[in-house]
Amino acid sequence: MSMRSSHPDHQDMKHSHHDHQEPKSEVSVIEDRELKKVHEHRNGQHGSHRADHRGHEVMFRNRFWLSLSLSIPVLLYSENIQRWLNFTMVEFSGSQWVTPVLSIVIFIIGGVPFIRMAVPELRNRMPGMMTLITLAISVSFGYSLAALFFNLGEGFFWELVTLIDVMLLGHWIEMRSVRQASGALDELAKLMPDIAERLLPDSKTEIVRVPDLLVGDLLLIRPGASIPADGIVEEENLMLTKQ
Repeated sequence: MSMRSSHPDHQDMKHSHHDHQEPKSEVSVIEDRELKKVHEHRNGQHGSHRADHRGHEVMFRNRFWLSLSLSIPVLLYSENIQRWLNFTMVEFSGSQWVTPVLSIVIFIIGGVPFIRMAVPELRNRMPGMMTLITLAISVSFGYSLAALFFNLGEGFFWELVTLIDVMLLGHWIEMRSVRQASGALDELAKLMPDIAERLLPDSKTEIVRVPDLLVGDLLLIRPGASIPADGIVEEENLMLTKQ
């Protein structure tokens, strides 16, 4: 079978058969940027990104569970929650400070990371999700403190901690999904060969690294070997034996 690619991102290869009349195919190699990315990933170029995703996942997970555990008394001692659910918590000396104090702790534990991640967005004048989250929790936190110390009415402490918990949970799930996707990409990259057998004009072959393949190269693909890049088939001879 003879084929030639009209797509600029395909690579050419050659398939050969020896003692057992295995298939032969000849393919023209074209530079494949995506292939290089896969090999860079396999060679550790993206190792820091994988570690970064894992670190963010652990950070969001730990902060979520800690913030969630501290949010329970905040909700229980919230006047609105007690009124809506028709229950009353045990009062003690200083019980009125349970909600604001724990809300401040939760803001520091779970809210500050979002503020730090929003700084680059604001510095680059490219506001994104972190900026939106920062705006929401900062306004809620600031007004709640003002309402507490200046008698401006009821604050939004329980809404604040609930929002922070939801954001931490969402980012924990997101980072876990990214890490799992990166792991799947790693496994896929392991299936890609690192070297190719290039066919020379005198019909001899030489071993070259896949990123070193040039436009117009012909590769020898032996039976059972993996094809190191996308490409088109120039020649192919197949012999089938009836079993």
